[in-house]
Amino acid sequence: MPVARYRRVLASRALRQALVLGFLVRMPIFGGSVVLTLHVAATLHRSYAAAGLVSAAATIAIAISGPWRGRLLDRQGLRRVVVPSIVVAAACWSVAPFVGYWWLLSLAALAGLFVIPSFSIIRQAVIAAVPDDDRRTAISLDSVAVELSFMVGPAAGVWAATQWPTSWVLFAIEMLGVGAGILLWVANPALHEEPEHSVDDAGNAEPGTPAAPRSSWFRAPFLTICLAAAATTVVLGGTDITVVAALRHFDAQSTIGGVLAVWGLGSLLGGLVYGGLRRSVSAFWLLGGLGLVTLPMALAGGVVSLAVLAFVAGLFCAPTITATVDQVSRVVPSAARGEAMGWHGSFMTGGMALGAPLAGAAVDRASWPAGFTVVAVLGVLVALVGAVATSGRARQRRAQRIGERVAA
Repeated sequence: MPVARYRRVLASRALRQALVLGFLVRMPIFGGSVVLTLHVAATLHRSYAAAGLVSAAATIAIAISGPWRGRLLDRQGLRRVVVPSIVVAAACWSVAPFVGYWWLLSLAALAGLFVIPSFSIIRQAVIAAVPDDDRRTAISLDSVAVELSFMVGPAAGVWAATQWPTSWVLFAIEMLGVGAGILLWVANPALHEEPEHSVDDAGNAEPGTPAAPRSSWFRAPFLTICLAAAATTVVLGGTDITVVAALRHFDAQSTIGGVLAVWGLGSLLGGLVYGGLRRSVSAFWLLGGLGLVTLPMALAGGVVSLAVLAFVAGLFCAPTITATVDQVSRVVPSAARGEAMGWHGSFMTGGMALGAPLAGAAVDRASWPAGFTVVAVLGVLVALVGAVATSGRARQRRAQRIGERVAA
């Protein structure tokens, strides 16, 4: 793995700032979702289905808000978009941890609609911080930061919930998220390689600045990449819940956190290796690989073999997501990147929301191996269809370029 490539991109102060901001902003997001479930189940004494309904309401709201908030980001700039999100989040989460179930559900959904578009902001900042040739490496580093946030946030949240009341832990975590939003506002990282908007003295895009027309990029190439992103998170969401089912079958519930951490470690290492490659790989080829290495997890005979197979499957997680982010950034104009990343995030959120119940239904109807099998096969099928469709378009583009050269 060429370490020199990573040294080169990490020499960028803007990239280092974006990576640190990304870790700090995302950690409360991952930690808050786990504590929210514990709060509903343990403190409000509701079922896990009720806890899932709160998470689903917030998830749907976040998926709806992605393109909308991203478009505002393109038109109005970071600071004007982040301020209302900070205010709404502070207001909602100052109250939500201390009220009854239905008020909590409503406030969580409202906060989701106005959520800070942190993933879109950080990914744009990462892309803008480096030249095109280093973009994939930078995005891979961002995926590593995501994995670290995923590994630290939930673990810290669960530990805190065992020490103090979940209502106050949830309040503290969400206020950390508000603080992270304020930090984003202060840092105000550049979201574009070159200034494509007129800006005021505060660094905000002037209202009414024209963005790239949606019709110029919201087309088949962009949508097929988003489909790959959605299928990726179907596999990941299904794998997550099936690991829990498998370990319960092995009567090894205490190892759930450890096995998931091994899975995350594989993803982290895979992201680093992919970022060091000289050439990009199609997201659909990586998705197919993800499905193929997830399938053997259905053959695990115990905790150790499941952990080993999870590590191998994890090697394809971050690279597949990195490839979809990289390819979206290349088929969409820079001026529309905020909305495009919002759509990309919504597709990923939708895939995650679909993957868990799909695998859960398979586990309920058959057994835990069926959960891995269903999502893995689905990932491979989508990869095959997408690879065929994109290769056909690639051949057409090459033929068109050859024709243009001949005509010239």
